[in-house]
Amino acid sequence: MVTKKRIKRLVTPVPRNLEEAAEFLTKIGVEKREIEKIQTGLNDRIEGLKADAMGDVNDHNEKISQLVEGLFAFAESRRDELTEGGKRKTVDLPTGWFGWRKTPPSVSIRNVKSVITILKELGLERFVRVKEEPDKKAMLKEPEVVKLVKGVSITQHDEFVVKPTELEIEIASDIKKLKKAVS
Repeated sequence: MVTKKRIKRLVTPVPRNLEEAAEFLTKIGVEKREIEKIQTGLNDRIEGLKADAMGDVNDHNEKISQLVEGLFAFAESRRDELTEGGKRKTVDLPTGWFGWRKTPPSVSIRNVKSVITILKELGLERFVRVKEEPDKKAMLKEPEVVKLVKGVSITQHDEFVVKPTELEIEIASDIKKLKKAVS
């Protein structure tokens, strides 16, 4: 059973000057690197376990493939007898069944643009689908018009961003949430 550490937040420290603010940034960087170190270690262990498991899975998949190939060779050589001359599609055994079946028809298309052009030229537009969806980029260009449309809203919020020098990422927090936490 894994126990979780609970950290009580009693008082939020606040820097008194820019030097202390710089120290806060340094400490944030240190804490973030510790988190990354923990996550990297965890990811490495997970990848090792996955690699081991995939090796075992591949061994079993190979055995299954060989057994299926053998069963198919047996069944195909006796297909007429096993299906009673094609009257049956499956062979039932106490341990399971095997048989033959057709898959549902499917369409595969190479060079989609060319096929669409040809379909239109042949007057077969019924085989061409047009997808309609709201254009969010256009809506952002004309927010005053869009706000009249029921069901559409444009939102924006302020963030407080922290980026210690040695980290490649920024840490962004929603200001409303920060204000609630501090008060």
